[in-house]
Amino acid sequence: MIASKNLAYFLRIFFDFLILNVSFALAATFAQSFTLFYKNNLLFVLEFFLNISWFFSANIIGFYEDVSSGNFANDVINIFKNSIIQVFIAVFFLFVIKENLFTRNFILYYFVLLVVLISIKKLLFLYVLKYMQKKEFNTRNILIIGAGEIGQNFYNSLNNHTSSDYKVLGFLDDKKSDTLLPLLGTIDQFNEVVSSNKIDDVVIALPYSQIGRIERLIKICNRNALRTHIIPDYFQFVSRKFRISMIDNLPIITVRNEPLSEFHWRLAKRVFDIIVSFCFTVLILSWVIPLIALIQKLTSPGPVFFIQNRVGQRNKTFRCLKFRTMSVEASSRTNEIKATTDDDPRVTKFGRFLRKTNIDEFPQFLNVFIGDMSIVGPRPAAISYNELYNEYIEELKLRHLVKPGITGWAQIHGLRGDCPDEEENKLRIIKRFEYDLWYIENWSIILDLQIILLTIWQIVKGKNLGK
Repeated sequence: MIASKNLAYFLRIFFDFLILNVSFALAATFAQSFTLFYKNNLLFVLEFFLNISWFFSANIIGFYEDVSSGNFANDVINIFKNSIIQVFIAVFFLFVIKENLFTRNFILYYFVLLVVLISIKKLLFLYVLKYMQKKEFNTRNILIIGAGEIGQNFYNSLNNHTSSDYKVLGFLDDKKSDTLLPLLGTIDQFNEVVSSNKIDDVVIALPYSQIGRIERLIKICNRNALRTHIIPDYFQFVSRKFRISMIDNLPIITVRNEPLSEFHWRLAKRVFDIIVSFCFTVLILSWVIPLIALIQKLTSPGPVFFIQNRVGQRNKTFRCLKFRTMSVEASSRTNEIKATTDDDPRVTKFGRFLRKTNIDEFPQFLNVFIGDMSIVGPRPAAISYNELYNEYIEELKLRHLVKPGITGWAQIHGLRGDCPDEEENKLRIIKRFEYDLWYIENWSIILDLQIILLTIWQIVKGKNLGK
């Protein structure tokens, strides 16, 4: 936004933490006497951990990223997420210390108070912003220079927020265009427009080709003591998740921001993968593999596993494991590009069961454990398919910035495998790539857990998730 949001940001955090601690004290008082609450030091230790966990979980899910957003429903969902994490922290703390600090009612009281009070605070926050906007309290008048796509997008973005500190007066542009606001004149008439209107901020939304003109406009702004903002014309090169950082005095624009480029997040994801894949191997694969091997020997003699070279992270190939579901002859043709259909004659009767229940994908937990794959990520493609996909998508290698997964964002949205029709398949491949790229740019631990839970639900419903 144009004006600084630091005050609103810190006020929101301050009131959230105030509510959190008040809710904690009230819940403890309702569950037991206030005297017992005051005398028990362990309760204050728990309160400290709850404060820390709220801050980290709120930032992970982006709760404080946009303080002016008017999406109340989305905020309530995030409040529920954070509050549930608080409950887990409290239960885990009690389990570790093995002491009865309070009754079970405390957790219920704390959860309800936290959700209700922070939701009320959010509603009041939005009401105050709208009231200030209506009364034009501390309103700043903005002039947008450039009524092209950049300027129009900026104006539309302002309208999607409830901030009260701006009012767009109109555009300056040399060409007539369909705008919701009036064209106040041409760009060369900037001096006259400034002198005849009360303007606080100027937003320059011109393309790079007019860099000389931008310099002259900035000088005029400086002479008139106007705050100047430039929207650089790099939207054709960057994703919506770009990042701006500084090295000494040089601004650096990172075209695509990927959370997993940070070591600590890669470590967290890897630790999670190791724990889950190890538990799954010990508890499930240890008896499933011998059982599958025995049934296959009786129904379709041949190897237990289907091993295929697939493209993984950094475009490196790895040997992807699956339980064999096709006849030995069909399985040997690993480079054949032919989509598998529901009634495919290449699939054995037992293989059809394995595919329907997704059990054929279970051995990939071994790939996860040794580090070739992750539990969640873009599905890995066979080399022959990857070459086909490259013909449709020039940026396909962006999928390989992260480890491939057993399941992914695209899979839970129904974009699984390929289909026989070439045109339909092309559209599906492109759409799947878009979903994979969205996952890479928006990764979080919470998102991975969400995908895993939705995957389990879809498996229970009988949907096939792999390829």
